[in-house]
Amino acid sequence: MPAPEPSVSPSSARRPHAPARDRYDAVIVGGGHNGLVAAAYLARAGQTVLVLERLDTTGGAAISTRPFAGVDARLSRYSYLVSLLPRKVVRDLGLDFAVRKRTVSSYTPALRDGRPTGLLVGGDRARESFAALTGGEREYAAWQRFYAMTQRVAERVFPTLTEPLPDREVLRARIDDADAWRALFEEPIGVAVERNFTDDLVRGVVLTDALIGTFADAHDASLLQNRCFLYHVIGGGTGDWDVPVGGMGALTDALARAARTAGAEIRVRHEATRIETDGGHAEVTVRTPDGDQTVAARRVLVNASPQALAALLGETPPPPAEGAQLKVNMLLTRLPRLRDRSVDPRQAFAGTFHIAEGYGQLADAYREAAAGRLPTAPPSEIYCHSLTDPSILGPELAARGYQTLTLFGLHTPARLFAADNETARATLLKATLAELDAHLEEPITDCLALDETGEPCIEAKTPLDLERDLRLPGGHIFHRDLSFPYADEGVGRWGVETAHANVLLCGAGAVRGGGVSGVPGHNAAMAVLEAP
Repeated sequence: MPAPEPSVSPSSARRPHAPARDRYDAVIVGGGHNGLVAAAYLARAGQTVLVLERLDTTGGAAISTRPFAGVDARLSRYSYLVSLLPRKVVRDLGLDFAVRKRTVSSYTPALRDGRPTGLLVGGDRARESFAALTGGEREYAAWQRFYAMTQRVAERVFPTLTEPLPDREVLRARIDDADAWRALFEEPIGVAVERNFTDDLVRGVVLTDALIGTFADAHDASLLQNRCFLYHVIGGGTGDWDVPVGGMGALTDALARAARTAGAEIRVRHEATRIETDGGHAEVTVRTPDGDQTVAARRVLVNASPQALAALLGETPPPPAEGAQLKVNMLLTRLPRLRDRSVDPRQAFAGTFHIAEGYGQLADAYREAAAGRLPTAPPSEIYCHSLTDPSILGPELAARGYQTLTLFGLHTPARLFAADNETARATLLKATLAELDAHLEEPITDCLALDETGEPCIEAKTPLDLERDLRLPGGHIFHRDLSFPYADEGVGRWGVETAHANVLLCGAGAVRGGGVSGVPGHNAAMAVLEAP
């Protein structure tokens, strides 16, 4: 669940200001990964930088925690995979941070003629798996052609994310592929999926990348699903989704070290509650454990949602965002046995394990949720971090064969939880695990570890939980609907500009934001450094 980290005030009300105690070149509101990226770049350029973080630690949604009492397992609690982080950022900031490739891209279990089977993508069994599932070579050949096309697009688009925004026609010329442009930027992605593939399960596996944290139909005329798909296939110029070694917290810890080493000051438990600016000078009111303070700055970079930015400035917020996902963390004593005996569980869970994500199933789930009902067969995808990177487990747990599972549910918009979040969460979790159990030889609950109190090691977060815990507007992991990575009317040179010359948006709500990328943080820093 790639997600950003806001730090905002619950109120935009004006309060009397204490005298300004400090003056900085840049004050950064929010110590999540994008804010830390911006801080490190600016401090390395010799600027005086202050980072204000509401919580008692930096990292926001890109953190590692021990969510289960007395259990030595550090899980990437919210965001969990890295695809969009440019190596340029890692190199520029000298980050001590590594990722590992997954040996399998995905596994999707299925029933064909009453027989358990599945589609294994990646490794040396993909061709065989496609043939066994679909009865021929056609779908595998179509898969190869389709993802060769997305990789060509990735190679051309990904480098632009850390450059000034190209306009639409410049990006189109850079891609230089009319068919790819039409499929990804002009027609609903459902058209391309149906044109290229015939098997319902294969179609569903392709479509899932368009629906992560995004509530849309395959044929939505807004192309919201296309924007989501694009960001999930261009990462690194290859489309790979990488596992962060040590968990997501290893990245944000490295960023915090880089920022501090460069000279940035980071204050936790310091919440920005107000920004006042005349375009050339700004003052930030800060709620601290010792009372309110005022900090002066030439520029303010806000690593929070557009809604939070508006509240800080006392302005009218943009239309509300709505998240649409269920995040479940589990710790298992062992991986469950599968009904499909042709694949080892260590292979099946090494990549993304798709549940109830056939093309028709995804359409049914969307229709039910759009009508205000929890999906009968909730779609979800699972991965096992500890198979690729066992370092997140304590030595004793690793020696005993424990494993982590992260489940990310689709098509569960925040509106479905508004009446009774607790009941809806419990109902959805039960139905989601039942869909998983349909492909297992043993219930997943039989494999759950117990914490020190004897409770099963499982936690679930709805959009409303994320809104409460991280102040994500509507629980939206991207802060707002994703945008295509080109300049549109009213968008500035870097996609981070606001109506105020010295206030920039450096969080996921910036153009080319969303996911764990550091791109908005980099771009906001570049906008500052090239300004007079």
